[in-house]
Amino acid sequence: MADGKKALVTGGAGFIGSHMVDRLLELDYKVVVMDNLSSGKIKNLDSTAVFHHTDITQPAMVEIIQREQPDLVFHMAAQTSVTQSTKDPIADANTNVLGTLRVLEASRRAGVEKIIYSCTGGALYGDPETIPCLDDAPLAPVSPYGMSKWMAEKYLEFYYRQYRLNFTSLRYGNVYGPRQDPHGEAGVVAIFSQAMLQGKQPQIFGDGAQERDFISVFDVIGANLAAIDRGDGKVMNIATGEATSVNRIFELLQGITGYKWDPLHAPQRSGEVYRISLDWSRAAKEIGWAPKVSLEEGLRLTVDYFKGSINSASGVPSAG
Repeated sequence: MADGKKALVTGGAGFIGSHMVDRLLELDYKVVVMDNLSSGKIKNLDSTAVFHHTDITQPAMVEIIQREQPDLVFHMAAQTSVTQSTKDPIADANTNVLGTLRVLEASRRAGVEKIIYSCTGGALYGDPETIPCLDDAPLAPVSPYGMSKWMAEKYLEFYYRQYRLNFTSLRYGNVYGPRQDPHGEAGVVAIFSQAMLQGKQPQIFGDGAQERDFISVFDVIGANLAAIDRGDGKVMNIATGEATSVNRIFELLQGITGYKWDPLHAPQRSGEVYRISLDWSRAAKEIGWAPKVSLEEGLRLTVDYFKGSINSASGVPSAG
């Protein structure tokens, strides 16, 4: 139970953030959301959350944290496009490094108890020699996005050492699930699901043999909740430990949607890791977390969501 505590979710209208808001409200937290709506959507938000339309890079954000006085901050706002980070690394760092630094400084001044940071596992370790990749494996990002998320994590560690501002950093695998943007680049599950349901031909970049550690958004939310009271000052992978190829995701979604055709293939994108999965044993030890949603179940939940949104957009009543 929340005991009247207040939580701020940066990026709270986004894919992961909005699920976080829903769970916090269910647990009776007072919830404040900060989002610039560059990728988040108002329709994702529960109306009982207090919403501030602002950007973490803007001075107004500092005033909001000062005024709202949250006990906890779930820092989920970020520039998340690997491709965009390679095109404009300065804008990427402005959001992910300087934006995070602003959140940290404002949180320190407001007396926030703890920051739970949404980091990335896939982009931090580069192309690791051994997988599943351990939490203390060497960090070797292959994109400015990976670099910026790493630098933000270093600032979290600094504020913890210097000011005792508590944190846990959660390094996610490839998160998927309902509300993911089917027009982004990271959401291959969302992109394939929507395309297949609409009878369009999905596109695979490269040969499709590249492997990712696909983790359900519901498991990610569980990890964030588990980190509220545990894992202080720690960084940890939140993933399944399983490497699944993009081709395999395509096949599984074909089975769920009944899609009959082959994918289109396009050239491999720069800055992307080829093969990764993440060891989550530290999360098990430090915060008592384990993934619960199987890949098949998670994919089914995602397809069901897109079925519903496609039907509601076309005025067709949803079957379930």
